[in-house]
Amino acid sequence: MNCATCKNGQGVPGTVTVSLTRGETLVVIRGVPASVCENCGDYTLEAGIAQRVDDLANDAVAHRAEVEILRYAA
Repeated sequence: MNCATCKNGQGVPGTVTVSLTRGETLVVIRGVPASVCENCGDYTLEAGIAQRVDDLANDAVAHRAEVEILRYAA
């Protein structure tokens, strides 16, 4: 399937670093499995992985972290 962003590249399995800001909290999650465009580098997360990333960000906010840097683990 062609990349939704650049329309030229194909998604290949890889890992990415996801950065999220929730209010005053910055969450950085490294090693997140994704489909990464070989042309532009844009990425897509599967639904279950996106939910896990969201849960990790919510946990960081819940314990009032200002900056949280995590390694993704299923």
